[in-house]
Amino acid sequence: MPRSLAPRYWGAHLLALVLVGVAVGLGFWQLGAWQDHRRAQAADLTNAEPLPLADVIGPDDPFPGDRVGQPVTVVGAWVPRGTVYVSGREHEGRDGFWVVTPLAVGDGDDGAALPVVRGWVADPAEAPAPPTGAAEVEAWLQPPQGTGEVDADPGDDVLPQLRIADVIQHVDQDLYGAYGVARTPGPDLEPATLDQLPPVAALTGLRNLLYAIEWWFFGAFAAFIWWRWQRDLETEAAADEEAAGDTGSGAEATSVG
Repeated sequence: MPRSLAPRYWGAHLLALVLVGVAVGLGFWQLGAWQDHRRAQAADLTNAEPLPLADVIGPDDPFPGDRVGQPVTVVGAWVPRGTVYVSGREHEGRDGFWVVTPLAVGDGDDGAALPVVRGWVADPAEAPAPPTGAAEVEAWLQPPQGTGEVDADPGDDVLPQLRIADVIQHVDQDLYGAYGVARTPGPDLEPATLDQLPPVAALTGLRNLLYAIEWWFFGAFAAFIWWRWQRDLETEAAADEEAAGDTGSGAEATSVG
């Protein structure tokens, strides 16, 4: 049996196991704190007071990069004929579709429209009829999607992504260079989750991340010391056995002589 497994060394093994386990656990705890800090900062803008859409973006403006997730108030009229469904959207682990209806901003229904994600549905066939008439909606502002995925069937009302160039094929008016995710889903629809959150500063929660790395380094060092101690014990045991063998051989040779 290896010398390191002798009962008198069990306490040392247990101590090494506890030290490594505590270090790994504390490292993951600090990693979780780092992630929480970043999520909290990303969610700050989404919890801000809603602003009128015109105060954030105009019909012909590029998307303001510092306004991802900004709540906005949109007043206008629904464009029900422009309703589309965006595939590949998950809700509580289920795959489904976003239900998107443009909202023409202003008094008439021929002004520039903001595509609004009214909610989520498992199957477009189960989606309620598109809304009509005037409306006031609070929504989180999001930049247009553009992953480059090709729409396999441009003739239907199902899109693989919420790209303005695709949505505009379904309406007779201009569209904003953005879309909104309704804070309150429409009737008979599940809430849609935000596709993007505000950018997070690179140094947010950095101290927690460094603490996590420090704890993992300590755990690795403790594991190395334990391994090195075991190896030294076995090396010492092998040397003792070799010395005992040499002593025995010498005594036997003396006896024969």
